[in-house]
Amino acid sequence: MKIVILSRNRNLYSTLRLVEAAEGRGHDVRVIDPLRCYMKLSAHRPEVHYRGKALSDVDAVIPRIGASITFYGTAIVRQFEMMGVFPLNESVAISRSRDKLRSLQLLARKGVGLPVTGTAHSLDDTADLLNMVGGPPLVIKLLEGTQGKGVVLAETRQAVESVIDAFRGLDAHFLVQEFIKESKGSDMRCFVVGERVVAAMQRQAKEGEFRSNLHRGGSARLAKITPEERSVAVRSAKIMGLNVAGVDLLRSAHGPLVMEVNSSPGLEGIEVATGKDVAGLVIAWLEKHHRFGKTRTKGRG
Repeated sequence: MKIVILSRNRNLYSTLRLVEAAEGRGHDVRVIDPLRCYMKLSAHRPEVHYRGKALSDVDAVIPRIGASITFYGTAIVRQFEMMGVFPLNESVAISRSRDKLRSLQLLARKGVGLPVTGTAHSLDDTADLLNMVGGPPLVIKLLEGTQGKGVVLAETRQAVESVIDAFRGLDAHFLVQEFIKESKGSDMRCFVVGERVVAAMQRQAKEGEFRSNLHRGGSARLAKITPEERSVAVRSAKIMGLNVAGVDLLRSAHGPLVMEVNSSPGLEGIEVATGKDVAGLVIAWLEKHHRFGKTRTKGRG
């Protein structure tokens, strides 16, 4: 196959591992910066150009689209879809997963367990909003935050109201979620490829921290997940429409709860913690399923 990896940094661990895995299996791989791509919009011959040349004869595209460039990055993926190129994850699915509110609404509609979550636009509704989600302690999350940024644990009603006032003052959109005490600062990252969880790790927050993100000093180790957790992870990825996803779960007293479904999950933490060749499993899935023009949306939406 001729594979294009959309990545702003070819030296990132995840990008390097995908290149290594693909080349090791005999594929022609090229890493390109999505922000350097430009497009020809045409009903008959849509094109993507990069550094002065049209990208042609591409069989598959692997989007590694950062949250800060979701709009233009998914537009490039959508253009490849219009050209018949098979995407590892489709543009619509990436957009769904990046919109935290939309993704939680889609999961809730399908009956997937979530922390009780609320959101509001007006400060006049703060009191009832807090009552609706069960009161403090509560986790407050910016809708635009990633890797644990913009996530605050507020343990009193006064603290919750102060954080919400601050976010509102910045005209920022946010979610308010119940704090799952029994998780004790840990969560499960399930790496889904196709219809199965190929690797899972337990992430633990550092001392004095409740966010378990590895970028914030958390640690990770191999995890053994339950059949229910496995089923919830696969189902959540499918609801988003993602072929490859990192599904983050909390273990609660009433079963696994989904925190987030990530469309560009990192490979370093999961490969180091589990010792598995996750990049190779991703490329193997792509080999088996790629077909010209085989996308659910064909660039629509």
